[in-house]
Amino acid sequence: MTADSLFRSLSDPTRRALFERLCREGEQAVALLTQGAGVSQPAVSKHLAVLREAGLVTARPQGRQTHYSARPEALSPLVDWTAEMAGFWESRLDVLESLLKRMDQ
Repeated sequence: MTADSLFRSLSDPTRRALFERLCREGEQAVALLTQGAGVSQPAVSKHLAVLREAGLVTARPQGRQTHYSARPEALSPLVDWTAEMAGFWESRLDVLESLLKRMDQ
């Protein structure tokens, strides 16, 4: 799983909402996830497949239903990337602040 695949999978608002819902509410069956998703059950299933391929959710078959759970730890590459970018921009802003102070003198 790469940061690119995570970004791609979470770039869709419906997928992001499904992932957030699983994080907040815990394991759920596709039928329950479809309620309130604003899209059809086949569309929800396709979105869940993308999330599963990215490693963001796991699927557990139970009889005729499949239950999905979020894997928040799969976000660690994005957390790392965000921290790296924050450090980059903080150093850039420090340089800018120093330059502006020198210009004011």
